[in-house]
Amino acid sequence: MSAITDPIGDYLTRVRNAIMANHRIVEIPASNIKKRITEILYDQGFIYRYKFEETQNNQGNIKIALKYDPLTKQSAITKLVRTSRPGLREYTKSGKIPRVINGLGISIVSTSKGVMTDKDAREQKVGGEILCMVY
Repeated sequence: MSAITDPIGDYLTRVRNAIMANHRIVEIPASNIKKRITEILYDQGFIYRYKFEETQNNQGNIKIALKYDPLTKQSAITKLVRTSRPGLREYTKSGKIPRVINGLGISIVSTSKGVMTDKDAREQKVGGEILCMVY
């Protein structure tokens, strides 16, 4: 098994793949930043539920219940885009954080005050690394 060079990219890909396959639940190896991204997705209404589980190797797992529209069976997440990646980091100042679809989507930003949404980063006037965009 090879080491993953971009754990956040792996996280987003697992969620994207689960949505394309219409899975209800996706399991992802845990890390503090992935836990925070999961909490943000839940707070913003993109996922139905999540649970952090302990495993034998102490890394833990994140179990995410994906959210679908009951009538159209459409996922709450239409697009999940990795913005900053290991080969090309995307940093920005608080005033220059891009709005996603005129505020309908969110950017997840890693700042000196922790991982937060683009809106929170603008309010607290902190810039940082734009991890991904969700809409």
